[in-house]
Amino acid sequence: MIEKVNKLLVEFQGIENQLSSPENVADQKKFRELSIRHAQIAENIDLLRSYAAAWQNRVEADEILKSGDVEMKEIAEEQKIIAEKQIEELEEELKIALLPRDENEGKNVIVEIRAGTGGEEAALFAAELARAYLRFAESENLKTEILSKSEAEAGGIKEIIFRVEGNCAYQKFKFEAGTHRVQRIPATESKGRIHTSAVTVAVLPEAEEVDIEIKPDEIRVDTFCSSGPGGQSVNTTYSAIRITHLATGLIVSQQDEKSQIKNRAKAMQVLRSRLLALKQEEAARERGELRSGMIGSGDRSEKIRTYNFPQDRITDHRIGRNFSNLPKIMEGNLAEIIAELRESEIAEKIKSN
Repeated sequence: MIEKVNKLLVEFQGIENQLSSPENVADQKKFRELSIRHAQIAENIDLLRSYAAAWQNRVEADEILKSGDVEMKEIAEEQKIIAEKQIEELEEELKIALLPRDENEGKNVIVEIRAGTGGEEAALFAAELARAYLRFAESENLKTEILSKSEAEAGGIKEIIFRVEGNCAYQKFKFEAGTHRVQRIPATESKGRIHTSAVTVAVLPEAEEVDIEIKPDEIRVDTFCSSGPGGQSVNTTYSAIRITHLATGLIVSQQDEKSQIKNRAKAMQVLRSRLLALKQEEAARERGELRSGMIGSGDRSEKIRTYNFPQDRITDHRIGRNFSNLPKIMEGNLAEIIAELRESEIAEKIKSN
């Protein structure tokens, strides 16, 4: 552990020197990488320094004891006991603090919610889930911006894409990626039968231009007139944008803004984030890591969480835990679920390291 700690302390000092270099300040991508790494180590710098100091105190105590200095022996023994206790306590904290970082920590996120199997019920739940996420973000002092929304004719939403910005945005939303299954009795159900529907959620780390460069010849941009639910005209000018990434076939449409420039900017923002997620998935496969897709198929059988309204229960299938008081949770009180998922993730990382 001490070797790892000393290595990080040397790296931290080196990064501080590099950040003050005019050459690195001029290189936006390099400066950003250094800043992110500096911030990661800075979070634990006091812990690292305390551990190094405790280790040094033990080394000094051992040297005194080996020297045979009778007068200093008692002081050295006491110093060694204190240092060893500090080392033991700090080492437990460091095991968690120095776990491998998710490459997306520190990033903002793009959240995409789509109604899957279940027709009107799926669209209604997609709207409720979006509302819960937006309220959760607000409670965590995170900023949100709706990038696009497609409403369903009978209520609810077919799809909504929004951006979440702020401290630990990715960390707080990453566990929501996957298929969410809902079981309840629809208001239109006369026989009281429980219906099952599904909603898919994608949580994409927001990519900046320095992360993903998209050249003009790599995309096709089409413009068209915006339209609202049921064909209602929103804008009679060609302000809506459809961008196709030629190499991957990814398509992003944006029509919520009256300005073609704003629609294009939002579409490019989403496209960059989808491409970054795709790039990271491919890199993970090359490393032999098994990771499930971010979006999922939307089928009822593929699920990370089930919302059972008749039994007032949410079950997170990844950790095998049930949570009650579903109405409160759907008001945005997701902190307990996310905290348990985070604890499970940490436990798994400690186990595998």
